[in-house]
Amino acid sequence: MKFFIAAGAAALLGAAPVAGQGMPTPPASRAATITGTVVDLSCKFSNGLTGEGHRMCAQVCADAGVPLVILGSDGQLYLPAGAGMPSAGQNDRLKEFAEQQVRVTGQVFDAAGGRVIRIERVQRT
Repeated sequence: MKFFIAAGAAALLGAAPVAGQGMPTPPASRAATITGTVVDLSCKFSNGLTGEGHRMCAQVCADAGVPLVILGSDGQLYLPAGAGMPSAGQNDRLKEFAEQQVRVTGQVFDAAGGRVIRIERVQRT
């Protein structure tokens, strides 16, 4: 039995990547400040719901895990991300700004045909 445990552990350790080998490289990013509106991804693009009258609904949806995103004044959609912070954490950060104009500063990078922003600072405009 001890042999099987030791063999299993050795196999797992042998499969572990060596530091710096096989590790993904972070995407190239650029510092940016964007302006736009924080929107509820589902209601905005599935049902056309938006604006101050939809604000409370967007906040409830955010609490339920529906992503809040930033629809930039440049027409681009920015998905918020944070270093080690799950999307629910970004919803908590953006919820007070739901359906409002904001200025967001952070690192922007392209990913899978979209844009992602690692938010450093967000404020109403």
